[in-house]
Amino acid sequence: METRISEIADGIFRLSTYVPDIAPPAGFTFNQFLVLGDEPLMFHTGLRKMFALNRDALARILPPERLRWFAFGHFEADECGAMNEWLALAPQATPAHGQTGCMVSLNDFADRAPRALSDGEVIDLGGGKRVRFIDTPHTPHGWDAGVLFEESTRTLMCGDLFTQLGDDRALTDGDVVGPAIAAEDIFRYSSLNPAMGATIRSLAPLAPRTLALMHGPSFCGDAAAALHALADDYDRRVSGRAAPAVE
Repeated sequence: METRISEIADGIFRLSTYVPDIAPPAGFTFNQFLVLGDEPLMFHTGLRKMFALNRDALARILPPERLRWFAFGHFEADECGAMNEWLALAPQATPAHGQTGCMVSLNDFADRAPRALSDGEVIDLGGGKRVRFIDTPHTPHGWDAGVLFEESTRTLMCGDLFTQLGDDRALTDGDVVGPAIAAEDIFRYSSLNPAMGATIRSLAPLAPRTLALMHGPSFCGDAAAALHALADDYDRRVSGRAAPAVE
C-alpha cells in the first residue's frame, strides 16, 4: 500500500490509501485531509495500522510535529484509530470534536484532553483558514457524527457521507451520488432515521465548492445539488419506497 497526496483545494491536501482487498475487485480508499494554516489541522487520523504510511506521506508536506489540531467525523477506527500516535508525534496538537463525541468517547480515549466543539463553532487556523464544526447526529451513522466546513475554500469535509467503492481520481466533477447509493446498497452502513434527509439538506446552504470524501474521490461541482440528491435517496430508504427504475 502507499499513501498518495493531492491538493484538492487551496491549502487542503488529500492523503489517500487504496486497499484492494476490501470489497474486491473494486477496492476501497481511506482518505485523510490536511488543512494548512498557522495552526495546521488534520481531518481523520486514519487507522492505527496505517499510521506509518500516513505519517510519512504527511511529512512530505510539512513536519508532522507542526500539527496543531485533529478532527474527524465520528468515533470509529478509520476516523481516529491513530489519534494517540499522532498526539505523541505532535506535542502541541489538540483533538477537537463535538460535545457528544467528547463526552461519550474522547474524554477517555484521547491521551490529551480534547476541545469540545458546539454545533457551528469555528476554529481559526490562521493564514486565512477557518473550520466550522457542524453536528449531524446519526448521519450517516454515529450519535456523535459531524462534518467540518473550511470557510475560505468552501470545502465540506464529509466524513462517511457519499462513501463509494473503487480508486477513482483524487478530484472529480462526475457523479458522486450514484456510486454512493450503490455503496449504501452493498454495505448498509447508514443509521437510517427520519431526520437524515433534512440533516443532509441543511448542509446545502453552505454552498460548498468541494466535497472532501473519506471513501472515494473529492468532488468539485454542484455540491448543493449532490447533497439534495443524496438526501432524497435517504428519504426514499426511510419511507420504504422502491428505488426508481434505471432506464
